Amino acid sequence: MTAHSPLIFRFAPSPNGLLHPGHAYSALFTQSWARRMGARLLLRIEDIDTVRCRPEFVEAITEDLAWIGFAWDGEVRIQSQHFADYEAAAEALRVLGLLYPCFCTRSRIAAEADGTDPEGAPRYSGRCRALSPRERARRIAAGEAHQWRLDMERAAALAGPLAIAETMPTPDRPAVSRPAAPRRWGDVVLVRKDTPTSYHLSVVVDDAIQGVTHVTRGMDLHAATDIHRLVQALLGLPSPFYCHHPLIADANAEKLAKSRGSESLRSLREAGWTAEDVRRRLDLS
Repeated sequence: MTAHSPLIFRFAPSPNGLLHPGHAYSALFTQSWARRMGARLLLRIEDIDTVRCRPEFVEAITEDLAWIGFAWDGEVRIQSQHFADYEAAAEALRVLGLLYPCFCTRSRIAAEADGTDPEGAPRYSGRCRALSPRERARRIAAGEAHQWRLDMERAAALAGPLAIAETMPTPDRPAVSRPAAPRRWGDVVLVRKDTPTSYHLSVVVDDAIQGVTHVTRGMDLHAATDIHRLVQALLGLPSPFYCHHPLIADANAEKLAKSRGSESLRSLREAGWTAEDVRRRLDLS
């Protein structure tokens, strides 16, 4: 990023449910920073999960964002319309010898786990990394379900030491740098069994294609930034500045989540809440 590059922020929800107040906080937090810095603000729909994501949720997202006062610039990028971009990135990593097919089931991964990753999930042992090229080709030709994992040790060695620029680079709060530590994740999945990409691969490719310079998102994705920084380096892509904001919790101090049925913006609106009520609750008035 040069001194004359346009500043670009983005908000990127997944349409696998209705937005809740935590999404509202993230959207408005991002909008506040974008407007303060004179940046463009993009909306991206991350719908690579073709099983859980639904068109009606995309419509609900745009309606709810308009209701809380979130206004984006330009066209909305829909990830499911750009699988070819992610497939090309995955192929580039295969050419480098950094991806390998994994045929393991969830139960086997859990049973053979080499500790846990930063999110507490079983860390893959690397069983399929040792398969011969002939065995890999045979099993793929037989139609055996598989995903593609990043050979973390090879990838990290090829990329070398990497740094992540964090916080907003403003005159009164300059960006700080921290070392990336992707090895703690083990051999992460970059191409899933059910779709030709993954969150980690798609988000990196999209940020580069859209020229995103600043990524603001919740602290639950702080550790994942290590993976994103590594993939950026492997693909020769620029790295944005990152800012991870606090998460909004419910009355039980649990993070708001669609999977737990957290109250939605739609339900609040139907109960008579105004957008200003939501902003006051989030301390964003």
